[in-house]
Amino acid sequence: MMWNGDAYQARFDAIAAEGGDVHGEAELVRSLGPRSVLDAGCGTGRVAIELARHGIEVVGVDLDASMLATARGLAPGLDWHRSDLVGLDLGRTFDVVVMAGNVPLFTAPGTEAALVAGVARHVRPEGGRLVAGFSLDRGYTLEAYDGHCAAAGLVPEARYATWSREQYDGGAYAVSVHRRS
Repeated sequence: MMWNGDAYQARFDAIAAEGGDVHGEAELVRSLGPRSVLDAGCGTGRVAIELARHGIEVVGVDLDASMLATARGLAPGLDWHRSDLVGLDLGRTFDVVVMAGNVPLFTAPGTEAALVAGVARHVRPEGGRLVAGFSLDRGYTLEAYDGHCAAAGLVPEARYATWSREQYDGGAYAVSVHRRS
């Protein structure tokens, strides 16, 4: 899939200009108290930039060059990497790894387990977290995702219906928090 980073960012800029909240993902991540965050599938950097604005060390990774060009233009001082998340190896871990924006749904079919393993290897030992939100009506189930997290050494901690932490009781979207035990 080809993206236009500037057009994608313009959608969120318009929402923010109309008074809409575009930082729910960052607020949830901030509530976990991280010092460092990997924004996996960062797109134009909306989440990473907001986290950095609050003094959190952030690294953003995305495969799409247009999205990263927009991110680099908006925040040239942040650490941006162009990489597929399936084979990602930054050589370090983070307090939180976040996949916002349906990231697991954009990986090639059949590579979801490798995607989760790729990002999970960046979750710090002893209490680091992986946070992901995605639609459940596109073929990737919570059962499959939970299984991939378990295979990567992560246990479920919380599940929400939205990034604003509304209770999950089924439905077509979920935000999951898994912890390294």
